[in-house]
Amino acid sequence: MNFSDCTMYLNLVQLAESFEVSENVVEAWIREEGLPHTPERGLLLFDRAQVAQWAATRGLATKAGFLAAASPALGATLRLAPLLRSGGIFRGVSAAAVTGIFVQVACAMHGATPPVRELLGQRLRAPDGVTYAPVGGGFALPHPTTRITLGRESGTLALILVPGGLALTEPRVDEVAVSWLWFFIAPSPRAHLDMVGRLSRLILSGALRTSLERGAGDEEILQVLEAADAAAETAASKKQEGAA
Repeated sequence: MNFSDCTMYLNLVQLAESFEVSENVVEAWIREEGLPHTPERGLLLFDRAQVAQWAATRGLATKAGFLAAASPALGATLRLAPLLRSGGIFRGVSAAAVTGIFVQVACAMHGATPPVRELLGQRLRAPDGVTYAPVGGGFALPHPTTRITLGRESGTLALILVPGGLALTEPRVDEVAVSWLWFFIAPSPRAHLDMVGRLSRLILSGALRTSLERGAGDEEILQVLEAADAAAETAASKKQEGAA
C-alpha cells in the first residue's frame, strides 16, 4: 500500500509543521513518548487519527484539531448543532456529577442499540474510561477513551458547564480549571478526528468561546453552532465545485 498517497497520512515534515515543532522534536516523541508511526520505504508516516488520539491524551488537543483532513461528505453529515440538541446542555454541574452526565448522554444517544449504550456506560464509568482533551482557557473535549464504531446516524454532543471548575491533573495545557466540557461520542474514528478538529477550531476562532464566556443561553449557543455548520457546508460545496 502506498501510504504517502493517502490523505489520512502525514510525513515527518508535514507532521512537524502541523505541531509547529522541529523534525527532531517529532523524532524524540517517537523514541520517548510512543508517537504512533509507520515505517514505509525509508520514510516515517503518521496516521492522522492515531496521532490526534495520542496528542489528545497529552494535552495537545488544540494542535491535534488541525490534523483533521478535509472531508466534504463527512462535514455535511456531522452537523454539530443537531448533535448538541440531541445531547443537551447541562448547567451548574458539580465536578462529582460529571461522569454521571457522560453516562446519561451516552445512554440517551440516538442510533445506538441498547447493548451498545450499556457497553458505553460501563466504559465511561471505568477509571480510565474518558479522555479529557484540554484546549486551554477552561475548555476541554472529553470523549470515550475506547471508541466503538457506531451507525452512520449515531453520535452525540453535550455541553457541560462546571461552575466550580474541574481540576485536571494530567493532561493539562495551563493552570486554568476546566469549566466548559464539550463531551462527544463520534460514530467512527474518522468522524472522531473531524469532531476534535471542528470543535477545537470553533473554540479558538472566538465566536463560540465569546458567547460562552459571557453566559449565552442555550438557543444562542445552538445558533452559533448552526452558523458554523452552514459555513462548513458552504466551504465543502465550494471545494467540491473547484475539484470538479
